[in-house]
Amino acid sequence: MDKEEKTEQRPAGFRFPHTYAILFSVVIIAAALSYVIPAGEFERVEVGDRTEVVPGSYTGVEQSPVSFFELFKAIPTGLIDGANIIFYIFLVGGAFGIVLATALGYDAMVGTAMVTLGAASGFIGGMLNPFTVGIAQEIAELTIFSGWQFRGVVYLFVLGIAILYVMHYAKKVKRKPESSLVYEEAQKGHVNFTDDVMNFDELKKRHIMILITFAAGIIINIYGIFQHGWFLTELSANFFVIGLIAGLVGGMKINDIFDAFIDGMKLVVYGAIIVGFARAIVVVLESGVIIDSVINGMSSVLDFLPPSITALGMLVIQVVINFFIPSGSGQAMTTMPIMTPIADLQEIPRQVAVLAYQYGDAITNTIIPTSASLMGVLAVSGIPYIKWVRFVWKLTLMWLIIAAAALVAATMLGIS
Repeated sequence: MDKEEKTEQRPAGFRFPHTYAILFSVVIIAAALSYVIPAGEFERVEVGDRTEVVPGSYTGVEQSPVSFFELFKAIPTGLIDGANIIFYIFLVGGAFGIVLATALGYDAMVGTAMVTLGAASGFIGGMLNPFTVGIAQEIAELTIFSGWQFRGVVYLFVLGIAILYVMHYAKKVKRKPESSLVYEEAQKGHVNFTDDVMNFDELKKRHIMILITFAAGIIINIYGIFQHGWFLTELSANFFVIGLIAGLVGGMKINDIFDAFIDGMKLVVYGAIIVGFARAIVVVLESGVIIDSVINGMSSVLDFLPPSITALGMLVIQVVINFFIPSGSGQAMTTMPIMTPIADLQEIPRQVAVLAYQYGDAITNTIIPTSASLMGVLAVSGIPYIKWVRFVWKLTLMWLIIAAAALVAATMLGIS
């Protein structure tokens, strides 16, 4: 790689702060705010199987600033509080590690776009995404994966526009290869720029059986959720079973299965432990008795806005936060404890707050430089980040417009 390319991908003298460093900084700020923001609390009542904030019940209470040592105690406390979600992520990641150890292949701009944007579309749709929608709905005390029908409809628009976008670019490049955004890199041999952009291994019987096993496991999860009230513990157990069966069907030895299981968990360590750090922010805000004060202040700002505009405001907030906390589970743990009661106070369905989080988190993951998965894909394919931004920014904008329209529709329809 020549000096010019290095300069384009990584500006000299600048390194963006680590996500964990950002989160710990927020923990420190939250602790400092406990000395500044007046302490206060809302009354809360049990409505069915969830706890709701009583509008207009906010009252001031005695100040309870967070001490220096309590600041550091918030980290292990956050990890303990988020344990069910953290171990859920580990078990699901381990199961996927086994499945991935039994199959497939890949390859670069059209090829990378097909893989990355295809996955991103599914992530945005999020009908059955346990790492984002599942976690956010648990925090919002909603039935897990509820509202999947509405999400499914939005997903069709998101996927459809992505397919048309990539096809348009692919046709342009096929007619005139020099129009490729990575033509120069291809000439230098820095990317795999061939007509055959996707190289898959031969699909064997064991691959088909693994896919059937995985699909059957997902169907069982859906059945368990809606018929037996399954939640994180049951879903984790079933994903573990899926992984074991997939490994055996794939011809793996028992030691290899558990090696792959550990490898899969290694891949999600970053996103799993970040849940505890994000939870630490809430721990500090609750210890300082200022989380309700923050909620009350934000809600007061939104009081004079129509519900649909409030929903769009939530989307904007989530987009901004995602730049600093690109982990979907981490962002859910950070924002949903605040957004859920705001939705109650503004008489917006909690499902809309989850949708705002879901779209704000997922869409910009395709363009922000703090996304480890995106930067990893670009590093593997050899595509400079700036070139990727030039390719994907219009699609990202179109997706945000679809998300905004979906939020307005969900608010008006009262999606719950």
